[in-house]
Amino acid sequence: MAVQQNKKSPSKRGMHRAHSALAAPALAVEPVTGETHRRHHISPTGYYRGKQVVKSKADE
Repeated sequence: MAVQQNKKSPSKRGMHRAHSALAAPALAVEPVTGETHRRHHISPTGYYRGKQVVKSKADE
C-alpha cells in the first residue's frame, strides 16, 4: 500500500486538481423551434430532434 512521504501543500493540491473543473454542458439548437437545450434532452416545448415527443398544456 502506498504511503505519502510528505504532506502535499494546498497550492500543490490545487495544481493537482486543476483539470478536475466541470466544463459547461454541451448545448444543441432545436431545428423546429430554434430553442437551445442540453444535448440528448428534450427542449422546453417538448421537441426532440425535430419531433414533438411531449404535448404541452398549450397544445391541448
